[in-house]
Amino acid sequence: MLTNAVLHQRYQAVLPSYVKPLYAEPISIERGEGSYVWDVEGNRYLDFFGGVLTTMVGHNNPEVTAAIQAQAAKVLHTSTLYLCEPMIELAEEIAAASGIADARVFFTTSGSEANDTAILLATSYKKSNEVLAMRNSYHGRSFTTQAITSHSSWKSTTLSGLSVHFVHGAYRLRSPFRHLNDTDFTEACTEDLRQVLDMMTTGSPACLIAEPIQGVGGFAIPPDGFFEPIHKLLSNSGILFVTDEVQTGWGRTGEHFWGYQAHNIVPDMLTFAKGAGNGITLAGIVARAEIMDTIKALNFSTFGGNPLSAAAGLATLRYVQQNNLQQNALDMGQRMADALTPVAHNTPWIAELRGKGLMWAIEVVAPGTIEPDPIRTGDFLEGCKQRGLLVGKGGLYGNVLRITPMLDATVAEIDEGVAAILETIEEIDKEV
Repeated sequence: MLTNAVLHQRYQAVLPSYVKPLYAEPISIERGEGSYVWDVEGNRYLDFFGGVLTTMVGHNNPEVTAAIQAQAAKVLHTSTLYLCEPMIELAEEIAAASGIADARVFFTTSGSEANDTAILLATSYKKSNEVLAMRNSYHGRSFTTQAITSHSSWKSTTLSGLSVHFVHGAYRLRSPFRHLNDTDFTEACTEDLRQVLDMMTTGSPACLIAEPIQGVGGFAIPPDGFFEPIHKLLSNSGILFVTDEVQTGWGRTGEHFWGYQAHNIVPDMLTFAKGAGNGITLAGIVARAEIMDTIKALNFSTFGGNPLSAAAGLATLRYVQQNNLQQNALDMGQRMADALTPVAHNTPWIAELRGKGLMWAIEVVAPGTIEPDPIRTGDFLEGCKQRGLLVGKGGLYGNVLRITPMLDATVAEIDEGVAAILETIEEIDKEV
């Protein structure tokens, strides 16, 4: 019988050493149904990570699966050199949902490529190689997106043709401004941006790119309205604002369809990926026509918006909208928060429980401090797995547990996942 251990050996023998699976004893997921997955040895798990927020509306979702199968029986690939009705239809629906006026949509195969395209557009449009980004940010693994990533554990190189400056932002727990109230925190970060513009740039950077909630950074969340004065300052200086919605899009936060909508702004560009195709490769960028059309050279995308991905994207988007899953994310997220908050507040090695909708994080520290504790975080991750629950890990120091159920998670599934988390906390408490 094929085992997880045998596959792990083969994995290590042929994949790069910097690609590492989760868990001391990694698992191979063979099949999934709704919020549950089974490994090759037949063990069942409740999936509260979805392949890093990518399976969004359940494994083997009947409507998405049917759309993929129907398209696969027709044609898999054409490229943007040909007219593709699913791609055009999906672009129309995303443009309408984006909130951006006179929007154009360009499809890519990953969030890294989408963010790379955003930087290409911004620097071309503004004729500037200066870019602003947030501290604790992650925007991808491509050469360009590594330059705008401020996350040392995920940064492969500092080589770049861009001049990048990082400003204070969402990660409040370790910010020098953490003791301020929401209004003063926002003002302090805005003033930091103003100083960066005055002291470190020519005064006309191409753009600021920011995640409304920092994903890899451990779901760091700024106060609502945080980006409004920042956006105003940028606009007054003619600097574009790009919102990286790779992890926050499609109603994940519960309160809004896009993360940027919590800040009373409309971005110049937004990028999306992850759950957009419910597991099928799909990503892209939305921008105002004048910005998107700044590229004059011949251009196309081999795999971006291919018929199979577009069909999956259409089915996923419509499933989210027609089943009001944004509201379900809000309701189920509140149920999870209500159950976890009292325990988190009374656990000395949990610095923070933070989140929105179905996007939650638990930051683990040495008891009574904010000193990161990645070892205990690993124990937390393993303990959840032992109880049949899959969650993720992140944060600058690898000390944040990331919890992201499917957008259509049920009350019973939320309660089951919460029970596994609480039991694991109780077990770790005994060891402490």
